[in-house]
Amino acid sequence: MARVLVPLAEGCEELEAVTIIDILRRADIEVITAGLQPGIVKASRGTQLMPDMTLDAALLEKYDMVVLPGGMPGAKHLKEDPRILSLLKKMAGEDKYTAAICAAPTVLAEAGLLKGKKATSYPGFLDKMALPDTHCLADAVVRDGKVLTSRGPGTAMDFALALVEVLSGRETRDQVEAGLVRG
Repeated sequence: MARVLVPLAEGCEELEAVTIIDILRRADIEVITAGLQPGIVKASRGTQLMPDMTLDAALLEKYDMVVLPGGMPGAKHLKEDPRILSLLKKMAGEDKYTAAICAAPTVLAEAGLLKGKKATSYPGFLDKMALPDTHCLADAVVRDGKVLTSRGPGTAMDFALALVEVLSGRETRDQVEAGLVRG
């Protein structure tokens, strides 16, 4: 079974965080949520999220993927946390998946993971950074090798389903999507 770490920072976008966690768990993927600080995480719209553990505890374990929810100032907190940047570099060095949505692809850029890659983000984030080696797109979800990025709250379900597909295959994605009755 694949293991995924979803770090939760104060001010994260709750719709993205909860959608990612929910969809991955529907696919029987083990999801560990980790707060940058101990205790409840207050998301951008005031929703309170209880992480499974602290980031320090989570960093003692291994994962197949790390997924960063966006939102502000959540993405800023992720980008300013040296533990997150170190983890992302480690995951990339081990040829593991890294993924981010909304403003959080800026964290991947800060870690150097978008060099030579195609990526997307919430409008005004990646495209406003000086990233000459990154091809910024306006697609809902972009996959370039082991890096996946997405636009924002409205693309969270498509993003989460893309994560399921890379971790568990197209058949599992189709089964999860059918259960969501999206059409």
